[in-house]
Amino acid sequence: MAAFSGLIAISLGLGLAAASGFRVFLPPMLLSGAINIGLIEASGQLALLDGWGAFSVLLVAVVLEIGSYLIPWLDNLLDVVATPAAVLAGVGMMGSVIGAETDYDPIVQWTVAAIGGGGVAGTVQTGTVATRALSTGTTGGLANPIISVVEAIMAIVVTVLALLAPLLCLALVCAGTFYALRMIGRVRNKPKTAHVA
Repeated sequence: MAAFSGLIAISLGLGLAAASGFRVFLPPMLLSGAINIGLIEASGQLALLDGWGAFSVLLVAVVLEIGSYLIPWLDNLLDVVATPAAVLAGVGMMGSVIGAETDYDPIVQWTVAAIGGGGVAGTVQTGTVATRALSTGTTGGLANPIISVVEAIMAIVVTVLALLAPLLCLALVCAGTFYALRMIGRVRNKPKTAHVA
């Protein structure tokens, strides 16, 4: 039973970390909402997200983040800041969930969060950067707002799925991470192909 609850906590944490790779502030805002309506218990570090005041602050941050990504070229500049922020958010989200849902030793808790949460959030974020780079190169940035809207929708879907069906979300995270790695490889290999030709 403890192993199963640990798997659920890790699945939830990985889902929230992956969603942080799409948008940094959306997952904590939705998690705060889930805590405020009683869907998730506000124990441990998750207590910071308890209360509608915390939700409101995160809502303002979400509006600013999503709005900024809708401006072509500014979205590429934001990726410079968003990538390390997404990794930190992934570590924080996963570590907080594991700490609240399990009795793991803090060293284990934060090591798993750093490797799993940080790795997944960083991979997803790098995949979005690669997708946006391809879009900028092929459409001059005109398609980037559409990509930004899709990313925001994905952040919402992954977060809600993590909260309601963590194991199903784990499968989605695995598939999404594979896709992100393919996009990263595509962008990295593009200059080599052009150079050989």
